[in-house]
Amino acid sequence: MSSSDRLSLLKPLLLIPLAALLAVHPLLAHGVSCGQDLGFHIQSWLDAATQLGHWQYPHWAFTPAWNAGEPRFLFYPPLSWLLGSLFISALSPAAAPIAYIFLCLCAAGFAMYHFARQYVSPNAALLAAAFYLANPYILFCAFERTAFAELLAAAWIPLLLLAVLRKRPTIPGVAVPIALLWLTNAPAAVMGCYAFALLATIKVIFTFFGGYSSTSTSIGYPEASASGLIASEEEGGFSPGDMRPLRLAVTYLFGTLLGLALPAFYLIPAAYERQYVQVAMAIIPNMRVQDNFLFTQTADAAHNAVNHTASTLALAVLGLTVIAISALLFLRRRSASDSEQQTPATLAVLTVVITLLLVPISLPLWLHLPNLVYLQFPWRLLTILSAVLAFAIALLLEPLLPRTSKPSLSSVLYPLTSVVLVLALTVISYRLYAQGCDIPDRPTNIASLYNTHHGAPPTDEYTPTAADNDVLRTNDPGYWLASNANAKAPNTTPTAAELNPSLGTDDTPVPDAQTLSTPAPTHYLFRLQHPTYLILNLRDYPSWRVVCNGLVLNNHIQRDDGLLAVLLPSGPSTVDIRWHDTLDQTLGLIVSGLAFLLLAAQFFSKSSL
Repeated sequence: MSSSDRLSLLKPLLLIPLAALLAVHPLLAHGVSCGQDLGFHIQSWLDAATQLGHWQYPHWAFTPAWNAGEPRFLFYPPLSWLLGSLFISALSPAAAPIAYIFLCLCAAGFAMYHFARQYVSPNAALLAAAFYLANPYILFCAFERTAFAELLAAAWIPLLLLAVLRKRPTIPGVAVPIALLWLTNAPAAVMGCYAFALLATIKVIFTFFGGYSSTSTSIGYPEASASGLIASEEEGGFSPGDMRPLRLAVTYLFGTLLGLALPAFYLIPAAYERQYVQVAMAIIPNMRVQDNFLFTQTADAAHNAVNHTASTLALAVLGLTVIAISALLFLRRRSASDSEQQTPATLAVLTVVITLLLVPISLPLWLHLPNLVYLQFPWRLLTILSAVLAFAIALLLEPLLPRTSKPSLSSVLYPLTSVVLVLALTVISYRLYAQGCDIPDRPTNIASLYNTHHGAPPTDEYTPTAADNDVLRTNDPGYWLASNANAKAPNTTPTAAELNPSLGTDDTPVPDAQTLSTPAPTHYLFRLQHPTYLILNLRDYPSWRVVCNGLVLNNHIQRDDGLLAVLLPSGPSTVDIRWHDTLDQTLGLIVSGLAFLLLAAQFFSKSSL
């Protein structure tokens, strides 16, 4: 291997982490930005880290709902909180989110570099990677929203685009990014699958009508292809001579099915057990699609401020994307091969569809297409659009980048340009999006309360169906005995909704002194004079079993606060509280295991290579 080849390999390995470090340097200097979701994620990481430290895979988050818990880890995809739990175990609470953001940006940069490198030179791919990992929307997620799962999902979007746009798609190539998206962030997975379906349909149609020339070996410019800077024929343009429409469609279909089967251990329980929680609370006013189209105003000033920021950002990203794709279409009109037009045309269609989905005219689609409404914010589609923009920039820059005969000059010029680009985007984004930290929002304060057994607020969409968060007291003991199944724990503080039943909802912040509640123990010994109700500071959920003297008690009493209550018999009682995997959870594990074996077989099969 020549020195120039080694330099070409080392350049992205060195520069992409450097670019990610530059993007997080304001956080290293000033501390983490306390965005809207920071507390939720830090609490999840702490809860998951504790359970993993006891060699238990988390299903139930114990500290939310004032230590009564919620099935958060059944419904929230696992990759982000597993990764976060590792960081918060190894680092301080203040450093863990910064390290997490750095890793996400590195992953996004390497994914975009891998995608763009299939079509353009290393220099153009490096510039695309630098722009993508520091693009305004990804830093908006990192600084203002601290939407950590969505931030990690951005790393898989370039791989999804590569899976559908490459010349010879493979089943594993399609399955892996779809599975990673579902294991990372459900909204990103939903919009990613819809985008994949759209692009796959376009490609199958073009292939069916012979739109992709079998004589073309590259989607790049002819002169770039001739110079050897474009990827090989295997990763070049679309060729119906190599893959017929039916085989192409079957590859996409089976790749998608495998991609959905791999995360079945999460997907099947999350889909089936939605009937047990108040999932509709995720789309209450201000969280609904119709409240979050571009520049939509509601009665909530805080909502309007965030939506205005996101809408302004969306217009900027849309404008740049339109300019880049229009330039590609204009420059490629002179190409002799129709296939030279197909990739920019396909990207243009995707951009038009995303644009329509950002405005109210698309509301019927949002309301009627399966699960689309749970995206909540249409501008989340900027995750996909930012990847399209970065790729379009790479294609546009490829024939325009000066080619110097001096390798030493080239090795300095393009990395320097990437560094300057990242610094400029970071400075602008940090000034626009960084959020100050009040004391309760700081990760160190959240960790301190966690370690001293203070509970945390419940998450409405993960609250069991029959439970009312407004009447759940914040300082309950681990358990109490009562003659009345609905009795409240003695010496606890009534909620505002209890004191004033006419109160529609209770969103008043609770003082820390009133959140010192106790998780329910899992083992009890009683000797009762008469039948008595055992009430646990544990939310009732189908996976919880109460075993008394070796028998499962199914006589759970429904309480308005959703706590688990059972009637114990008189005499001695040995009571154990156990989590058990339901049939849907077991089925999910089996499907994922079989899918993993099939994926391994596909990787080792010559037909998939």
